[in-house]
Amino acid sequence: MRKYITFALIGLIVTTIIFAQGPELAPTAAKDVAAQPKPENPPATPQLTTEDVGAFLDGIVPQQLERENIAGATLVVVKDGKVLYTRGYGYSDVEKKAPVLPESTLFRPGSISKLFTWTAVMQQYEQGKIDLDKDVNEYLDFKIPEAFGKPITMKNLLTHTPGFEEQIKDLFSKDLNPNLGNYVKTHIPARVYPPGDNPAYSNYGTALAGYIVERVSGKPFAEYVNDNIFKPLGMTNSTFSQPLPENLAAQMSKGYRLGSDAPVDFEVVTAFPAGSLSSCATDMAKFMMAHLQNGKAGDAMILKPETAKLMYERLLPQDPSMNSMAHGFYEESRNGLRIIGHGGDTIAFHSDLHLLHEKNLGFFISYNSGGKGEASVRSMIWESFLDRYFPFTKQPGDSANAKEEAQSIAGNYESSRRSETSFLNMASLLGEATVTPTEDGKIMVSAFNEPSGVPKKWERVAPMTFRDVNGQDRLLFKPNSEGKMRMLLGYPFMTFERVGIGRNSKLMLPALVISLIIMGLTLLLTPVAWIVRRRFGQKLELDGTARWLRRGVWVVFLLDLICVIGLAALLIYGLSHIELFSDAATYKFHIFQIIGIVGAIGTVLVIYNAVKAWLGGYYRIWGKLLATVLVFACFGFLWFAIASNLLIPRMTY
Repeated sequence: MRKYITFALIGLIVTTIIFAQGPELAPTAAKDVAAQPKPENPPATPQLTTEDVGAFLDGIVPQQLERENIAGATLVVVKDGKVLYTRGYGYSDVEKKAPVLPESTLFRPGSISKLFTWTAVMQQYEQGKIDLDKDVNEYLDFKIPEAFGKPITMKNLLTHTPGFEEQIKDLFSKDLNPNLGNYVKTHIPARVYPPGDNPAYSNYGTALAGYIVERVSGKPFAEYVNDNIFKPLGMTNSTFSQPLPENLAAQMSKGYRLGSDAPVDFEVVTAFPAGSLSSCATDMAKFMMAHLQNGKAGDAMILKPETAKLMYERLLPQDPSMNSMAHGFYEESRNGLRIIGHGGDTIAFHSDLHLLHEKNLGFFISYNSGGKGEASVRSMIWESFLDRYFPFTKQPGDSANAKEEAQSIAGNYESSRRSETSFLNMASLLGEATVTPTEDGKIMVSAFNEPSGVPKKWERVAPMTFRDVNGQDRLLFKPNSEGKMRMLLGYPFMTFERVGIGRNSKLMLPALVISLIIMGLTLLLTPVAWIVRRRFGQKLELDGTARWLRRGVWVVFLLDLICVIGLAALLIYGLSHIELFSDAATYKFHIFQIIGIVGAIGTVLVIYNAVKAWLGGYYRIWGKLLATVLVFACFGFLWFAIASNLLIPRMTY
């Protein structure tokens, strides 16, 4: 994201935070139909038939798999209580050339699992066992610590507004039988926002809701979902169990980073109500049809109509004009249609589920590979589908006061979904979104790119509201209760908040890189300078204290470099070895943090060296200036280390 910064490789940790059962931040829109030249006689809208949908999807999905290096995909479209079209594409096992079968091949829909958890919550609400407005501590056998003078309610969990910071430790596990109760009791995130104030997507919050379902129902979560959702709907090829039951294990698709890579291991999700579902396309069709028909599918009923309708209602919206969380579903409206759904990602699998109640239409797609990552492949298929069958013409923008508003919102913004109190706070620094005004009153936001890789442009369409020039996504800028500017997204489970100069990565990261370069060059050139002086018979006249101070400076620089490079290497390695983020490997992070703490304390020695250089008589002016520059190099490291909590050896992160 920061091409001019070598150290920005650490920014890959943002990917870890996102793939951990989180929907994509801002899907890249397919090219908007309004941007295309309008023919004099536009063609009639194609009919939504099995034949046309099949021809359309069969024409684009296989090309997509080949282009993006994806092994396989499964999808299903439902309409009016029936499967309109379903198909498997590519391979579930590349080595064996095993095809994807939509009726039986299992995929891992990631965070779409949450919709089953929220459905279970609403079932318990319907039975009077859960009050959506009650303090969740009343349902627990442990206590979420007090904060902000307000309790966390189930409504907060449903809308991702409990105020928890992001936490990824132990989210994935090598343990094939994770203990949900132990996880929620030992991994309580810090609370960084008042409940209901700011959405910040939380896997822990969903796991906590799943644990509450266990407690009030008296059944283990996977068993509860099986008995109360899967069995009634006839979802015989679906499970939350880990490892997979013996009768389903052979049906599981392999998962890949690239279709040409070796498969990854079966991904065990510790917070399993947030993302451990394994299911096939036709089973997902049954779940969608139940929710499209207000809780009823055929003779089965998983929710009463009034409960189901409540579940789809907007809940705690950040602004009336923007998409809102419903009771677990989130709005993602496009093409003039209200759409609710959910996305999901694991390391290998990437999925989307969309419901259009007014059209009685559902769409589910899942890929078993991440692919090249050059575009949001699942979103492009869905948006192309919408554009074909529900074409939409954008209204023109409103340029009034555009330049003034663009200038007023410029700056750096950090995601509400972040780790605030641990060393992973560095990810939010490296993932900041920069809002930049253009000369014509538009804005660019560095976090959101076109398929070509260049930042999208956004035009003003209403007061403090900007729309993607080539799409429909919108951004709304709105101060919070403290007057700090927030950027609301089309996806309502997180926001971005403008940062002050103390956490501005546009200043901090260049300062850090310059500091590390100075430290590295000092260590590299010191022996060179010694060789040159020896070659020409020159000798640096230093007293014993000055000589030891110089050596101390070298040690401090070495410690600082080891700290930064070591933590960066661990984080990058962790992207492909997720078990690194666990208790078993915490000591590795702590080793480099302790090294960094010693280096940070050593800044005092570097300052003393500069004082001696100016007061002593053995350095010329250039030596004195160099000693001062070395102090500022330490300050650059300290600025980043303190701002990102790099040196806080917390056990949870």
